[in-house]
Amino acid sequence: MLKPHGGRLINRVLEGKKRERALEEAHECMGISVKDTTVRDIENIAHGVFSPLDGFLTKDDYLTVLHDKRLSGDIPWTIPILLDSDMNGKHAGNLKDLKEGDDLAIINGDNDKIVALMKVDEIYGFDKKELSETIFKTTDVKHPGVSNVYAMGNVLIGGKITLLNGPLNPSGDSQSDNSQSGDLQSGDSQSDDPYYKYNLKPLEVRVLFKEMGWRTIVGFQTRNIPHLGHEYVQKTALTFVDGIFINPLIGKKKTGDFKDGVILDSYQALIDNYYLKDRAVMSILKTGMRYAGPREAIFHAIIRKNFGCTHFIIGRDHAGVGNYYGPYDAQDIFEEFPDLGITPLFFRSFFHCKKCGGVVNEKTCPHGKEYRIDFSGSIMRDMLKNGEMPPKEMIRPEVARTIMKWDELFVN
Repeated sequence: MLKPHGGRLINRVLEGKKRERALEEAHECMGISVKDTTVRDIENIAHGVFSPLDGFLTKDDYLTVLHDKRLSGDIPWTIPILLDSDMNGKHAGNLKDLKEGDDLAIINGDNDKIVALMKVDEIYGFDKKELSETIFKTTDVKHPGVSNVYAMGNVLIGGKITLLNGPLNPSGDSQSDNSQSGDLQSGDSQSDDPYYKYNLKPLEVRVLFKEMGWRTIVGFQTRNIPHLGHEYVQKTALTFVDGIFINPLIGKKKTGDFKDGVILDSYQALIDNYYLKDRAVMSILKTGMRYAGPREAIFHAIIRKNFGCTHFIIGRDHAGVGNYYGPYDAQDIFEEFPDLGITPLFFRSFFHCKKCGGVVNEKTCPHGKEYRIDFSGSIMRDMLKNGEMPPKEMIRPEVARTIMKWDELFVN
């Protein structure tokens, strides 16, 4: 199995008496209230999902990630993980007296609980326009990632974090009574995490892969329901490896995206009916989409490497939004990272051919467009929203029926 990115799996979680002492210290520190997206970043740092990061980026790392797509130690990294502030803290009056070397309590703004303790290494300014142009290739505030950047505070705080409380409800939308439960179990069973059965940490996933005897594993990221094209890509990749790790992204998405519970239920229906039990594992990734296109494709590959995957599927317009990136920019960027340590598997266009009688791609089907049925997300969305069963050439009936049990399908 591959080593984690950077050579070791980070663990920044305190438990037992050490945690109790740290919580007492945190109550005496200045505090900063953060959004749920930052809370998820903290959890992912602490549990090694973002290895080798052990905290929020300091200035040197921020600048090298921005301009070189690497950490200052020359390790590939493409998305800056940042803690921002306007130096006015809800729980401390203000942070104007915060200094480098201080301890800082990080507080979940949704429930006022202390999430983590941070050792402040550096406080520094940044250019929002530069950050937007470099990461998202645009300064258009209609881009959701750019909009988030311009909503940030004016300074960044870098330093190591220690997780004291977690996990949290990753999205806020509740599962339906019809939700199917899977076989995966996790050490987390908190009532405020509706997806705990699917919430495995990188160390747990690596142990599971070892127990299953898998040496080669392909990771598949998704933020959508599975249609036959997705199944075709997954099973084509699975032909060459021991197992597939289906890793839906659970967290904040843009308006119109499928809700988390809908995605999980639909994939569980697909796995239950169309996958061998010992060849497919599903676990969630609790993080928000950045919609950073090619840079985010590298970031997603690194995350799956930390979970133990040896391969990662990159399709058309991975992590894209609108027309800000070319359809295959997210594949071309991998040429810049021969030392990434995980093998990308590239898939281009695929469709159902009525003459071939199945799902094919542009390299395998000789027939004209008149025989094609494209996997149109908009058509499937409209049909499912209106309670209509999409064609079996687009989506498995078991999957469609599971989706149609939900009263609300999309993020508002």
